[in-house]
This record gives sequence, structure tokens and C-alpha cells, in this order.
Amino acid sequence: MGVAAGRGAAGEPVMILLPRAVRVYVATQPVSLRRSFDGLSNEVREVLRMEPLGGHLFVFLNRRKTQVKLLAWTRGGFTIVHKRLERGTFAFVHQVRSEATSVEIDVHELSMLLEGIDFGRARASRRWEPPVHARA
Repeated sequence: MGVAAGRGAAGEPVMILLPRAVRVYVATQPVSLRRSFDGLSNEVREVLRMEPLGGHLFVFLNRRKTQVKLLAWTRGGFTIVHKRLERGTFAFVHQVRSEATSVEIDVHELSMLLEGIDFGRARASRRWEPPVHARA
């Protein structure tokens, strides 16, 4: 199970629990975040060329990188998480091929993105992972 963490309005911790099978895709081009469920799911289909009902998490940033929306299909309906920064910008500096419409990140990178940490500069120590065939 992956965990993306952040802080709520009163400073209390907020956690998003994601099963290992859920992948996180960040759109490489800015999106108008006035879009809601239908607009963002159409963006997933038409621009990212993916299926929004597949259970994965899709991340969209606005042009100024001051807002982010997460879109996921959960138990019969879409869920949107929307975060607006009062100061600063979200740091997303992945090396992206010019033709790429999205970049896959892991939940740790998502957590850092939501907290405003530049994961291009962050350094993680190596961790042990079970072999792929041992994971359920």
C-alpha cells in the first residue's frame, strides 16, 4: 500500500492510501483547473490516451503551478482532490520527452509534489524491496 501525505487546512495530517497496483500519472501540459469530473476525465481519454475508469490516479497542474487536481475512479464514481497553494509553486521538474503527454511517478514523489518538495533535488536512501515475484 502506498501513502501520499500532506497537511489539511488546520495543519493536521492528510493521507491518501493507494494500493500498490494503482499507478500515478502526471499530465505534462498544464490544464485549466476550472474543469471538473467530465472535463478532466475527457482530458485523460483524449490527451493522455488512457482510460479514466481504470482505477489509476491522474494529476493535473495549472499553468502557474499553484494548483493541482487529482482525479481517480473509486467505487462507482470519480473522486477529485483539489489543492491550491497560497504561496509558492508545486515543483515538478521531471525530464520529459517532448512527445510525452504524461509521466508516471510513485506515491512518494506524489507526496513530495503535494508538499512542495522539489524531488529533482531530493535524495532518498536505498530501501530493500522484496523480489517482484514475491509481491502479491
